[in-house]
Amino acid sequence: MTAAAPALEHAPPLTEPAEEDLALLLGIRAFELTLLDLFGKGMLNGTTHTCLGQEYVPVALEPLLDPRDHVFSNHRGHGHYLARHRDPEGLLAEIMGRRGAVCGGVGGSQHIRRERYLSTGVQGESLPVACGVALHLRRAEPGALACVYIGDGSFGEGAVYEALNLASLWSLPLLVVVENNGIAQSTPTADGLAGSIAGRAAAFGVEYRHTDSVDVNVIREQLGPAVRAVRAGAPLLVEFATRRLGPHSKGDDTRPAEQLERLRAGDWYQRYARDYPERFQRLDRQARERMAAVAEDVAARGLS
Repeated sequence: MTAAAPALEHAPPLTEPAEEDLALLLGIRAFELTLLDLFGKGMLNGTTHTCLGQEYVPVALEPLLDPRDHVFSNHRGHGHYLARHRDPEGLLAEIMGRRGAVCGGVGGSQHIRRERYLSTGVQGESLPVACGVALHLRRAEPGALACVYIGDGSFGEGAVYEALNLASLWSLPLLVVVENNGIAQSTPTADGLAGSIAGRAAAFGVEYRHTDSVDVNVIREQLGPAVRAVRAGAPLLVEFATRRLGPHSKGDDTRPAEQLERLRAGDWYQRYARDYPERFQRLDRQARERMAAVAEDVAARGLS
């Protein structure tokens, strides 16, 4: 289940973030809000799934990863890509099908491949693929790992359990990041998942960590040693008790308004704004201005 969100005035202060971290967080937030705005104006085709509320997860993890590592994302993966590649121009061009697109405009919002980064819209599909890559890394590139992002809804897929079994059996350098936002499309996780994610990791002998923090510095301190152990062949499953502030896709959110308000009260955005207002406002303004300029530039390009 997701962490209960205390009222903003009662939430403890977050540690001071590095300028780069806060700028990246706000950049991803601005990117996602820009996408929704473009959809509202009829400028995008297809669908998209924003990571509003979850941006801090890949931002916190990225410094723990190495350029040699492989990252596998999912349908809600814009933040994963931007934390890895810092390329809003290429990603927006991909989503809009314009020149300069990461994958020539054929991948859209969900299916992105760039160097050692891959996202897919198929639930749980990346986990067995990541196992195969982790096996290759163990044999050919010792010290590198495969990091795969999945959601709580992916635990309805049998391939997830097959992959956890192999990862443990073969001591694979596999980091499984579970973004548990408490809802699978429109079904509360508690209505579709018996037992616990921790219990599933334990069943396969996979090391498990849990965090409900939104503080990128705290998360890195919590997970740093365990991620280093992954590189030596100790697979790890990390469960983030996070929150999805937006709908599953664009307009399919059935949660009551009061629940969404509680979730927003614990959002990293509100808390960093409260704790570091001057720097936050400056960087937030810069992020929004940059994304407005990116959107204008990409929209003016020809089709890819």
